[in-house]
Amino acid sequence: MPVDLETLYPKLVNLLLDPVFVVDESGNIVFVSDACESLLGYTASEMIGTLIFDYLHPDDRERTRAEANRVMTGHPHTNFENRYLHKDGHAVHILWSARWSEDDKLRIGLARNVTSLRRANQTRDALYRISEAAHGADSLRGICDGVRQVIAELFPRNDLHLAFYDPVRTVLTVPDWSVDRANDWVEGSMQPGTALAEVISLGQTLLASRDPSQPGLGVITESGLKSPGPLNWLGVPLISNDSVLGALVIESQSEHIRYCAADQELLQFVATQVAIVVERKRAEDHLRFLAHHDPLTGLTNRSLFYDRLETALKSAGRHNSLVALLYLDLNDFKQINDTLGHEAGDQLLIETARRLEQCTRETDTVARMGGDEFTVLLTDISDLAAVDAAVGKIREVMAVPMMQEGQIVLISFSVGVALYPQDGRTARHLLGSADSKMYEHKRRRQAG
Repeated sequence: MPVDLETLYPKLVNLLLDPVFVVDESGNIVFVSDACESLLGYTASEMIGTLIFDYLHPDDRERTRAEANRVMTGHPHTNFENRYLHKDGHAVHILWSARWSEDDKLRIGLARNVTSLRRANQTRDALYRISEAAHGADSLRGICDGVRQVIAELFPRNDLHLAFYDPVRTVLTVPDWSVDRANDWVEGSMQPGTALAEVISLGQTLLASRDPSQPGLGVITESGLKSPGPLNWLGVPLISNDSVLGALVIESQSEHIRYCAADQELLQFVATQVAIVVERKRAEDHLRFLAHHDPLTGLTNRSLFYDRLETALKSAGRHNSLVALLYLDLNDFKQINDTLGHEAGDQLLIETARRLEQCTRETDTVARMGGDEFTVLLTDISDLAAVDAAVGKIREVMAVPMMQEGQIVLISFSVGVALYPQDGRTARHLLGSADSKMYEHKRRRQAG
C-alpha cells in the first residue's frame, strides 16, 4: 500500500534523539521536535511561536545571530557550537547542523547536546591548568592567580571569590584582586548567617542566591522556604585531610544564570584540586620556614642570619653606610630554667623573641643563635646615636616584668655591639667582635 510521507515525516522527526528546529527568517520557531524537551526542558507547544534567540545564552547571542544570517545567505554549517539556557536556568552546549530552505524561507537545524563532552574536556583542561599554575607559582598568591584564570575560562563572566579560613583566629583571608592591589591579601571576620559561612562551617557545597550588597557572601535560603532569588551563587569547600581550608565561590550578576548539578560537580572537582595544591604549597613553605627559622621562637636561625649579615655588609660597602650588630645573652637564664622548669624557660625565650621583634624595625633582623643568645642586625644606621637609641629601646621593653608560672620574672641581658666597618669588615669578624663585647659586659656585671 502507498505510504503517506506527509503524515509520516513528523512522526519520523519526533523519533530522532537530536531535536529538529525550524525557524523563519525573523527567528520565530515554527516547528520543533519532541526531543527538544529533553534538551532544553520546554515542550514543543511552549516554544513554537517564540523567538529562538530568547533561549540563547546571553554571551552567545551576537555571534549566533551573525552565523544565522550567514546560513540564510546559503552557507550551511555542520559544526557551529553555542549555548542555550535550559528551562531551569543552566547552560546547555549545542552543536548545530543547519541549512536554509530558500523555497520555504525557513532555517532548518539539527541540535546535538554536547554538554557532557564539553564538561569532560573542561575537567581535563582544568586539572592540567591548575597543575601548571601550581608548578609555575612561587607563592600561594601565585596559585590563586592561576586558579582565577582557570575559573574565568570554565565560568565566563562569573565572579570568583577564593577564601581561606583560619579557625584559630576565626578570620577569612582572601586574595586582593582590586585594580590598584595595594595588598596581596585582605583579612576579614567570618559573617555568621551567610552562605559562605555555611559552606565553611558545614564543609558542604551550597547553592544560594547572590547578595549584591555583599559580594561573595551569598544569601542562605530560609528553612522550608523557597530561595529568595535565583540560584546564582555556588560555594564549594576546600577540604584537605578532613579539614576545611576555606571555600571556592562563583556567583553571576545575571538573574538568567542558574547553577545546576553539572556546575556543582565541575566546581567541586576544581576545589578538590585547589585544596591539594594549596596544602602541598603550605607544607613546602613550612619546611622551607623550618630550614631557616628557629622552631621554638620562629625567629631567623643562625644560618639565615649569617646570610643576611653578609648581604647587609656587601650593601653597606657599596653605599658606604653603617651596620650595627647586637649580640644579646639573657642573664641568669639557667637559674630561671632550674627554678621554674624548662617549659617556663621556653615561654620566656618566646616572649623575649616577641619583644625583640616589637622594638625593632621591619628592615632589621632578629635571630636566635641558640640557647638564650639572640642577635639583632640593624641596617641603614645614620650614626652611633641611632644605635644607642635602639639598644635603649630594647632595654626599656625587656625591663617590663614577665609572668611565668604565676611568678613575676625580671629579665636583664648582657649586650655586645659591633659596628661595620670599625669593628670588622666581614660577617665572621663582626660576629666575633659582638660576641666578645657581650661576654665582656657579662663578666663586668658578674664582677660588680
